[in-house]
Amino acid sequence: MLQESRAATAGASTTMPNFLMIGAAKAGTTSLWRQLNQHPEVFMHPKKQLNFFALEGEDLSFRGVGPEDPALHSITTIEAYREQFHGVAGEAAIGEASNLYLYNPRAAERIHTYLPDVKLIAILRHPADRAYSRFLHLVREGREQITDFSRALDEEEGRVRGNWYPDFHYLRMGLYHEQLERYFDRFPREQIKIYLQEDLKSDPLGVLRDLFRFLNVDDAFVPDTSIEYNVSGIPKNRALHLLLRKMRKARPFVEPLLPDRQRRRILRVASNVHNRNLTKPRLSPEMRERLIEAYREDTSKLERLIKRDLSAWLG
Repeated sequence: MLQESRAATAGASTTMPNFLMIGAAKAGTTSLWRQLNQHPEVFMHPKKQLNFFALEGEDLSFRGVGPEDPALHSITTIEAYREQFHGVAGEAAIGEASNLYLYNPRAAERIHTYLPDVKLIAILRHPADRAYSRFLHLVREGREQITDFSRALDEEEGRVRGNWYPDFHYLRMGLYHEQLERYFDRFPREQIKIYLQEDLKSDPLGVLRDLFRFLNVDDAFVPDTSIEYNVSGIPKNRALHLLLRKMRKARPFVEPLLPDRQRRRILRVASNVHNRNLTKPRLSPEMRERLIEAYREDTSKLERLIKRDLSAWLG
């Protein structure tokens, strides 16, 4: 009965996404989301983390400190999700970005039920670096009370069993093969586009042109790629960090009122101030080796699944 109801909803005429950015968290999705949003033929939902396909009908009473950013919110009903796309005005590519889709074990099945023809985009980062970056991000935001990364990793399995926010699943969220396999089992390979963070850093415009072609929009469009978003680190000046965070809370209400060029100029200044106020402790060689070993088997399988050389992740 549920499957029939979902199938009927999937066939409804209401506008729904034809592409999804499914993750991974702390791998460059915020930058790509911002850059895609600049393209005149792309409707990119202005809020990240709608999380519908991960959390449909589920209880959201997670433990641990949740995100404060009002732009981060979860939708659990198809009716509320469909309402998110009333602003579509004839754009060829319609999408949203929710990092939890890659990690959540039920998201791939739900996406396939509602949107079997959807295009899927994933960005992957060295899993050890991703885990540490997420940890620093949560420390920065005051959500992680354990400031020693090794201890936080030791607490992870207990937190998973205790239904903590997935943000705190530092190690588990880097098991990319296990997560992507669910998508490759359900969707044709031609509907899935995988990038590495290294690709974005070495050739951002090349990645974007390739992505525009994947989405069937004008690949000659050149977005602004100069802003580095969502950088992790520990604030040097806590008062300045808290001030910038308060300003960020007003962003969803102010940004729609500003012209694109002025909005990007303000974002560039604010991002530069934010990033310069962060110190980035290095991951110790011992911790890095511990993580590489934990990911070795999954990474070896991932190489074969996505047909990319990941030897740099293994040594």
